[in-house]
Amino acid sequence: MSRIGQAPITIPSGVDVTIEGRVVTVKGPKGELTRTVPSTISVQHVDSTLVVQRPNDERDNRALHGLTRSLVNNMVVGVTDGFRKTLEIVGVGYRAESQGPSAIRLALGFSHPVNVTAPEGITFEVPIATQIVVSGVDKEVVGQVAADIRSIRKPEPYKGKGVRYQGERVLRKAGKAGKK
Repeated sequence: MSRIGQAPITIPSGVDVTIEGRVVTVKGPKGELTRTVPSTISVQHVDSTLVVQRPNDERDNRALHGLTRSLVNNMVVGVTDGFRKTLEIVGVGYRAESQGPSAIRLALGFSHPVNVTAPEGITFEVPIATQIVVSGVDKEVVGQVAADIRSIRKPEPYKGKGVRYQGERVLRKAGKAGKK
């Protein structure tokens, strides 16, 4: 049995969950999220919890059981607390500049600055010039936006310059050995 799929999802106060067929909608203080669950998986509202169930032990249903439970739980957490990803910029002259809550300008060693605009529901913060905080209610979108910013200039292995996640370790390579 899926241990993740079996765990019930507790609904905090101030969060409203509606289930209409296969569509689950979660409304909370930070926003609203909607997701369509697979046809074989059922989500039921019991007291102040959500229970995700599967019809049988077929391989596909077992795979979707834990996944669906995690996705619905992330919706509940997102509308109550939200999600954040912090990116660090390493390199001489590399920096970020805020252009409002939904846009940033990056100087990453190119001949031109790179402008990044946030999709709907995502906000950027630049507490210091070498740090970017991506935040929003949808965990999937927050992670994708952070990955897109990182892909503009990935950390290179020789000097470690580039955009990386906070706490990410970059394996460094030795440079040229030189003449002996």
